[in-house]
Amino acid sequence: MEKRGMAKEAEEEIEIAIYEALANAVIHGNHENQQKKVHVVCRCSMDGEVLVSVRDEGEGFDSRVIPDPTEAQRLLLTHGRGLYLMKAMMDQVSFEENGTLVRMRKRMKALDRNS
Repeated sequence: MEKRGMAKEAEEEIEIAIYEALANAVIHGNHENQQKKVHVVCRCSMDGEVLVSVRDEGEGFDSRVIPDPTEAQRLLLTHGRGLYLMKAMMDQVSFEENGTLVRMRKRMKALDRNS
């Protein structure tokens, strides 16, 4: 990404989204069971698109019933922001296969080196 002149901010956003997806897969998906695996695929295209998929071996979940962490009664909680952050950091996030697979997409813009 750096060689292609992509903005550092976009790299940081992708890093946060991947971290949250991995944490959710290990903690909530696989319930920290060391016998279960988390599978990650990351593809970066030459035109600046980044695709990431994270799959766990858990039972899955329904992403539509996860509470909104921006609701007033949830603002002070120390957990429950992972899906929100993934959606905020990436251009597209989808949950598939009963929630055991998350796919994330980010279209990165190159820095204007003439500025």
